[in-house]
Amino acid sequence: MLALPKAVRAEIVERARGGRPLEICGVLGGEYDPTGRSEVGSQYPAENVAEHPRTRYRIDPEEQLAIFDRLEARDEEIVGFYHSHPRGPPRPSETDAADATWSDRSYVIVSLEPFEVGSWRWREDDGFEREDVAVE
Repeated sequence: MLALPKAVRAEIVERARGGRPLEICGVLGGEYDPTGRSEVGSQYPAENVAEHPRTRYRIDPEEQLAIFDRLEARDEEIVGFYHSHPRGPPRPSETDAADATWSDRSYVIVSLEPFEVGSWRWREDDGFEREDVAVE
């Protein structure tokens, strides 16, 4: 289960719409629980530095480390990551599955066509599993 505040969800959706036709991406901070309910407290936008940003996302490793430092300074944990799919699908793509590296973290995807905001936890042995999202 992922608890996602309405304000954070709205910020991510607005970024996705504003970034179209490119994928946007970022990091989710808050309280992380690998087997239960993780709670998002904030989102940290990142630049998409992928070679093909219309169909892929990649956070620059140095920027990612800087975001992790900001999280730590605010006593937050890495809850997961988010990115958009401007033209669908409203689920993780094969590329998303191949590039996932943070086991048990949440991966929020904003699909714009069709519109949907969903979350999946990536399990090292099982791949992505859809998780419930409580928008609060």
